[in-house]
Amino acid sequence: MKISIVGTGYVGLVSGTCFAETGATVYCIDIDEEKINKLNKGIVPIYEPGLEKMIEKNVKNGKLFFSTDLKETLNDCDVVFSAVGTPPDEDGSADLQYVIAVAREVGRYMEKYMVIVTKSTVPIGTAKKVKAAIQEELDKRGVNIEFDVASNPEFLKEGDAIDDFMKPDRIVIGIESERAEKIMKRLYQPFLLNGHPIHFMDVPSAELTKYAANSMLATRISFMNEIANLCEIVGADINAVRKGIGSDSRIGSKFLYAGIGYGGSCFPKDVKALIKTAKENNFPLSILSAVEDVNEKQKSVLFDKIMNHFNGDISGKIFSLWGLSFKPNTDDMREAPALVLIDKLLKQKAIVKTYDPVAMEEAHRKIGNVVEYCKDPYESLIDSNGILLVTEWNEFRMINYKVAEKLMKTKIIFDGRNIYDMSEVVENGFIYYGIGRKI
Repeated sequence: MKISIVGTGYVGLVSGTCFAETGATVYCIDIDEEKINKLNKGIVPIYEPGLEKMIEKNVKNGKLFFSTDLKETLNDCDVVFSAVGTPPDEDGSADLQYVIAVAREVGRYMEKYMVIVTKSTVPIGTAKKVKAAIQEELDKRGVNIEFDVASNPEFLKEGDAIDDFMKPDRIVIGIESERAEKIMKRLYQPFLLNGHPIHFMDVPSAELTKYAANSMLATRISFMNEIANLCEIVGADINAVRKGIGSDSRIGSKFLYAGIGYGGSCFPKDVKALIKTAKENNFPLSILSAVEDVNEKQKSVLFDKIMNHFNGDISGKIFSLWGLSFKPNTDDMREAPALVLIDKLLKQKAIVKTYDPVAMEEAHRKIGNVVEYCKDPYESLIDSNGILLVTEWNEFRMINYKVAEKLMKTKIIFDGRNIYDMSEVVENGFIYYGIGRKI
């Protein structure tokens, strides 16, 4: 089976590579010539564990190709995926200009029946707009070619994307015809053989499923952060509370970890977009508005603890900020809490020395040289007034306290992800601040 995937960002590149891994012939298309040239040279533009080797393997096996020309591959394919970006507009809605541009290009050049699938996260009703754009282009050409539009949202976690694609919890596909269902079922047949469930539904339901899923997870995070902040006031410990409620089978233990807020390419954007969609339909989502508000406030919690400890004056103080990406195993810094914290520290004339295993190049691209980039965590501790744990990378989990003590001016740890054992920290002579934890 041959497919084209338009857009070689995170979703498109991972999806295309994994489809190639299952035996499909995949053409990954992007208008960015530099990116395509790099991919053809084996240079992968994103960090995702295991992806580079999988790309190399499938290119070598003649299953994966990269091109800037959709027209060249279009009519060789049964399915065309649109995996282009849907960045948030100023009002929070998803910007669909790239999605519609892909639809128009398909309409201009298609010569036979095919299924056009939105893989990007798109608002409810996008499929109708895609269908209308394709049909408009066909009408301009004066041709009558049948086609179907489907919705197949992705549920990839950055850092675990390959496993998520190859071993999905579920596959959601919105379709309008039996013909489209048959083609999509054939494409996903390798996954069905391994017992992974596929859910066919109407297109609007598939579009809404992705937003609802991410919004539910974001809600759990903001809820736990609210409870963590209450824990500090009443003298409770969020870790004990988390275990107590997480053992309830109706609730479960996932996404119940308190911290300094969620970030990344999905949760912030999708929550905003769903809020906007609801408003457009005169049905404001009060809970999700609160989720977003809580998350923005939570990104300042660690800074507030720092200011309180130093009595409101951190001018000239040096802080070791560990972790820049919004989560481990990715270099993605979109909506990362680290960016908010850095901005607040610099405005108070503090000095920030930082280290991240993979995201420092991305950080330099975003914020330049306003912080000092260190070669390892301990270099950042020289003359430091405190460790700020922002991203829970594995290499940060076990501190060499003796080395840290010799390097630091003041022995303080501000743990934004609650990864350290408080008693161990205190036993080693350090002051500890966590999120919602009882000292």
